[in-house]
Amino acid sequence: MKFTINLIVTGAVFIILLGCLGSAKKATEVSLKTEMPNLLFIFPDQLRNSAIGINNQDPVNTPNLDQLAREGMIISNAISSYPLCSPYRGMLMTGKLPYHNNVLTNSNSNRFKYNNSWQKDDISFSDVLVKNGYDAGYIGKLHLTSPAPMMGKDSTIWDAYTPKDQRHGFNFWYSYGAADVHNEPYYWVNDAKEDELTYVNEWSAKHEADVIIDYIKNPSENTRSSDKPFALFWSVNPPHPPYQYVPEKYVEAYKDKSLEELLVRGNVDLDSDAKNLAFHNGATRKRTNLAKEHVHNYFAMVTGVDEQIGRVLKALEEKGLNKNTIVIITSDHGEMMGSHGLMSKNIWYEEAMNVPFIIRWPEKIKPNQKSDLLISPTDLMPTILNMLGTRKGIPTNLDGEDLSSLILKNQGTEPTSVMYYFIEEGQPASGHRGIRTKTHTYVITLDSQNVERIMMYDNVADPYQMTNMTGKDAKLEKILHNQLLQKLTEKKDPWLKRYLDLNKSK
Repeated sequence: MKFTINLIVTGAVFIILLGCLGSAKKATEVSLKTEMPNLLFIFPDQLRNSAIGINNQDPVNTPNLDQLAREGMIISNAISSYPLCSPYRGMLMTGKLPYHNNVLTNSNSNRFKYNNSWQKDDISFSDVLVKNGYDAGYIGKLHLTSPAPMMGKDSTIWDAYTPKDQRHGFNFWYSYGAADVHNEPYYWVNDAKEDELTYVNEWSAKHEADVIIDYIKNPSENTRSSDKPFALFWSVNPPHPPYQYVPEKYVEAYKDKSLEELLVRGNVDLDSDAKNLAFHNGATRKRTNLAKEHVHNYFAMVTGVDEQIGRVLKALEEKGLNKNTIVIITSDHGEMMGSHGLMSKNIWYEEAMNVPFIIRWPEKIKPNQKSDLLISPTDLMPTILNMLGTRKGIPTNLDGEDLSSLILKNQGTEPTSVMYYFIEEGQPASGHRGIRTKTHTYVITLDSQNVERIMMYDNVADPYQMTNMTGKDAKLEKILHNQLLQKLTEKKDPWLKRYLDLNKSK
């Protein structure tokens, strides 16, 4: 009888011990999760690299971005390999190239028939984050869904509702498709249905910063899971057009300056119709009047967005999260703003392709660092996931490379080039292809008549890309040409077969 009682007591102690061990394990898991770094990924739309004050190019005021850069690392060769909204976002979220993720061009109702949208079955950035224990949030412009055309409506529909089951694990959602209404924005919030929009009478950048500050501070403990690290993506629409939708207080610093004082790049041509680029369907020609009218507004929007980013960074600090939060500032593409007689983006010139890339992580990245590492949109997903330590579930079929060791330890083999793309809707083998190395840009264009043109620029000796070097250095041209063909082969680009077939018949 005594033996039985002892056995029962011993068993009870063992069960209690197991319970304690289980609780300790659970507490350790929670502790580990909270020690995992947070991510704040901010990508203002249409922000070119030259428009960051610390780069000493455009005459623009960005004190908060400048300070962030001094506290971390600037990567000067961040390249938007397809400098257009939806293709960049598709590459960012999937780590795959456009002809592998179906987002061949900008999403709108004309492309619905091509299913030019973020694919539900593509394991994406946010899917992996959530699988690894992150609370994932998305705020601002998405532009990854092509809506169905509306009966009886001939005009193109750009904005689109993205159903919850197609948001790839994002549990906090304060977003819209592609509505450029900066002063009176609207959003689909979390579980809202398609007809349940939240309208706001405030500049979108300011309102979204308020939402993010609330998300970070989490006062009610129900905005996000406080026992999880967070990964927050913020796509603020300004400085994307319409340029005039910007609070007057930001315009003050620029409105009295002349065009010559603002448009200081040596390739600005406001009188040209850029007819030499008429073959390129992506080039925005005959619109340089917008540069004359709105360059001061463009820079004002940049300054305004900078102020809102500063408010968000202050909230991180007040919450005690700044040291263990990876903050990244970049953009989906730049803005030509009159350079080469063009506006907008979607072309191989630096004003469109070269985007900001600032990364701050006090625990791992020393301040005041500068790097000329080449980094492309498809590299961002594997690089950041590995940086965070969230390796479980990363797809093996990504087109991008993990560059985390190069950024954190300056160890590893650097990419020698980044691809350039222009693709027509529904036609994966169409358009132009090129590469951007640290020193040169090399592009082969094929127009709708299969006429081939070659562009080659020395970006060191000729930083404004004023001289096409084609035919002037045969040896270099051959090297760059072979590098491009090798990359096209590696990435299984359907354009390559078209190009080789055309040249075979010549």
